[in-house]
Amino acid sequence: MNYDPKTDKFPYPEDTDKHYLHVKKDDGTVFDKNYPYVDTSKKMLRKQKWTRVLLNLLVFPLSYIRMGLRVKGKENLKKYKDVIDKGVVSICNHVHMWDYIGIMNGVKQHKTYLLAWDKNVSGENGKMIRSVGGIPIPSGDLEATHAYLKAVKNLLQGGGWLHLYPEGSMWEYYAPIRPFKRGAAYLACENDKPVLPLAYSYRKPNWFRRVIFRQIALFTLHIGEPIFPDNSLSRTDRELDLTKRMHAAVCELAGIDPKENQYKPIHTHDKRVDYYTTIYGVGYKGSM
Repeated sequence: MNYDPKTDKFPYPEDTDKHYLHVKKDDGTVFDKNYPYVDTSKKMLRKQKWTRVLLNLLVFPLSYIRMGLRVKGKENLKKYKDVIDKGVVSICNHVHMWDYIGIMNGVKQHKTYLLAWDKNVSGENGKMIRSVGGIPIPSGDLEATHAYLKAVKNLLQGGGWLHLYPEGSMWEYYAPIRPFKRGAAYLACENDKPVLPLAYSYRKPNWFRRVIFRQIALFTLHIGEPIFPDNSLSRTDRELDLTKRMHAAVCELAGIDPKENQYKPIHTHDKRVDYYTTIYGVGYKGSM
């Protein structure tokens, strides 16, 4: 296994899919059946275009400083270009506030869309999330869910790139790969599209970064090879099989033997494994 930061700075929750960051604002946006989940209006496309300019000029260079970003496996983007250009679902472990910025940087020749927590899209960073391709996942409204799934289907069938985090939430600098929810596999199987696994691993920062910049770890983004649904299986078995293979691929890319990972591959309301400490961050209220 690669470097493990083993930090106790963050209050990782008891449940492996729960959030610990609190969204401070709510702009009142309603994610119903009429919401433009994939907004292709001229205004939004223009905003996204200028956001990409800003990312390339300023934010991507900063990601090399803030994250110590390195990218490995870019050759797979060229090797499987024909597959990716027909529509793909990408996945990754969710381990930093900027990890999607790192992904956009690593695959910047492609335009990516991101499935996002609805509270984030209606929160203080919502406009920025939308400008980088964020698509909110509605909850508690079947008609809204139908509209969201239809928009995602049109995106993928039109050759789009959809990224999501199957662990369900962000845990900064956490090394083990948490159990995956089945949403990514569902979307890939439902639309008969491959999954492109990505993974972050960590590197130990040098003295200057540790002492001066207080950096806990540096990040390496690994780009894997596409994984295809097994269409010989039944629908349920196809999703389960794909989820397991996705999880194993992310583990391997992150430098973890899937058999030695702390968690099983499929999420079943799992609890956090305290594999090195029982105290997580100031004000932690999870299990001990």
